[in-house]
Amino acid sequence: IGKVTPVGEVSLYFRLPDGSVGNGIRFDQQGNMYIADYTGHNIWRYADSKLTLHAHQPKMHQPNDLAISRSGVLFASDPDWKNNQGQLWRISAKGESQLVEAGMGTTNGVEISPDQQKLDVNESAQRRGWVYQLDANLQQTQKKLLHQFADFGLDGMRCDEAGNLYIARYGKGVIAKLSPDGTLLREYQLHSQFPTNVTF
Repeated sequence: IGKVTPVGEVSLYFRLPDGSVGNGIRFDQQGNMYIADYTGHNIWRYADSKLTLHAHQPKMHQPNDLAISRSGVLFASDPDWKNNQGQLWRISAKGESQLVEAGMGTTNGVEISPDQQKLDVNESAQRRGWVYQLDANLQQTQKKLLHQFADFGLDGMRCDEAGNLYIARYGKGVIAKLSPDGTLLREYQLHSQFPTNVTF
């Protein structure tokens, strides 16, 4: 895991165990880091300069990206790229994993709204963004299509403080901005064609 300072200084922060490959990263309210390990089917936790296994789920294809609630509940996208399918997992603050939904498209970007009432997840190959309603216990209660894109792929995404969603458009070289109701508001043009994740 690398670290880049605001002035551009680059260093090695720490190493994952042999055979593990880090992907999506999120921080909890205390500053602890969680890393999706898509080769090891793990979620790692890095706190106080110590790496511990937060969750291991052998039924995962390859955990890809993470969303985290204020209470420490994680959601992990879990694509099966070979078969253009995917799953979505909920991981409690204690590391217990629960399958939210199977038989989806290639799940990738995942995010929780600032009010903690919505969970967004996208499917890369199918170019669809979905939104779930979340109850007070962060359990999903309903699901609807948020936005269908006509071309190119979808990757990581994040919400701003107003609940607008920013999605990396892999292959198109833009970050798409969606309103909370799924309206495409703007596209930010990048110098590269293949953005994979964003953060604030």
